[in-house]
Amino acid sequence: MSSNGRSDATHVRGVCRDRLAAFMQSERAAYACVRPRSAKLHAQGPNGYYAGAPMHWMLDWPTPFPMVIATAKEARLTDIDGITLADFCLGDTGSMFGHSPEPVVRAIERQLRQGLTYMLPTEEALQVGSLLAERFSLPHWQVATTASDANRFALRVARAVTGRSKVLVMHGCYHGAVDETYVALEQGRAVNRAGLIGQTIDLTTDTKIVEFNDVDALTYALADCDVACVITEPVLTNCGMVLPAPGYHDALRRLTRATGTLLLIDETHTISTGPGGYTRAHQLQPDLFVLGKPIAGGIPASVWGFTSDVAARWDQIRRHKAEGHSGLGTTLSANALAMAAMYAVLTEVMTDEAYAHMESLAERLATGLSAVISQHQAPWHVVRVGARIEFVCAPGPLKNGSEALRAHAPELEQAIHLGLLNRGCLVAPFHNMMLTCPRTTTHQVDALIAAFSNVTEQLIA
Repeated sequence: MSSNGRSDATHVRGVCRDRLAAFMQSERAAYACVRPRSAKLHAQGPNGYYAGAPMHWMLDWPTPFPMVIATAKEARLTDIDGITLADFCLGDTGSMFGHSPEPVVRAIERQLRQGLTYMLPTEEALQVGSLLAERFSLPHWQVATTASDANRFALRVARAVTGRSKVLVMHGCYHGAVDETYVALEQGRAVNRAGLIGQTIDLTTDTKIVEFNDVDALTYALADCDVACVITEPVLTNCGMVLPAPGYHDALRRLTRATGTLLLIDETHTISTGPGGYTRAHQLQPDLFVLGKPIAGGIPASVWGFTSDVAARWDQIRRHKAEGHSGLGTTLSANALAMAAMYAVLTEVMTDEAYAHMESLAERLATGLSAVISQHQAPWHVVRVGARIEFVCAPGPLKNGSEALRAHAPELEQAIHLGLLNRGCLVAPFHNMMLTCPRTTTHQVDALIAAFSNVTEQLIA
């Protein structure tokens, strides 16, 4: 194996392939041995679900069969076989503030007795608008059900108010299920992403794509002044975590303004940075802003905000548009139950004190994982954004989406994930992502570091 951590016929990023295969076989057997009830349910045959699960992502775990969850509380999961895990996945940020925070539970219980949805606002729902404006420094807000929905609506408005059809994305793919983002760079040209199911339209017609952190490419792509909106995370997360280079966000904002292009920042994953997300912490100034999964404590909901300039231009369009559907909004968006949960999250859960706790433990975790990697001289590294931590089985830091995609070592990552799970710690099944939440404990963090050390020692002996 070369010194930069590449894989070859005998090794994968510092790990012997034979040792990796033996470790995975042993860990799969250990997992199955202690979960007879979950195994029995999955062995019973078809249950009405395609592939045997309500959502195909539930099968992405590197296990012989998915464990079936009985309860989740704070930062713990317990399956139907009675095994409790320290949860660092937290629903891939859907439960970023812990499972069933007490203020959210109280809000849901209260709202259950008052009705769930009625296409009209509650008093709390109206207050949420002011809370969002204060927290994220944008004056106008709308509510959707998922971040993907919110981005679809925001892009539709961006195209309407600019009169332009094209959007620009960063290579590595924004995390949501928005068609326009499913474009990749291959040998310097835009192509539809491989693996996209049922796509009948050439997405590259209206989507431009550049590497994250590449100011020259961004300058060239925006020069024709035909892009309605740049949609990006402030830190790439869907391909592995890529931090912005110094000055990159300043250049992105300067170039978009100079070319009349709107800038959409999605903070669904990077809200881990702090109470106002990466945007507030680093004083970004987007025209449009999206936040999904964690905003209602695990209840499906998302929000999207925009500037007064965008609002004024949208007002003009609405005054003159024909009667009929606008393509914005879905029936259950801003339902009373979700708004009650969102109010509780904004007022009692997403607090400065909660983030201080999360940040402290995330730093402890990142430092501990880095020490293990250094001790074993593994060609890996650790990256962190607030309460979000990832270990990357390749040297770093990563500079763009291409580097992040090349850094993936799926067979090695799956073995580490399963090894951690068997030692009592659950991390996300993709991107090696871990989160600390307000109810994560020092003991849980230290247990994860110890488990990571044990797994690494067995793989790189």
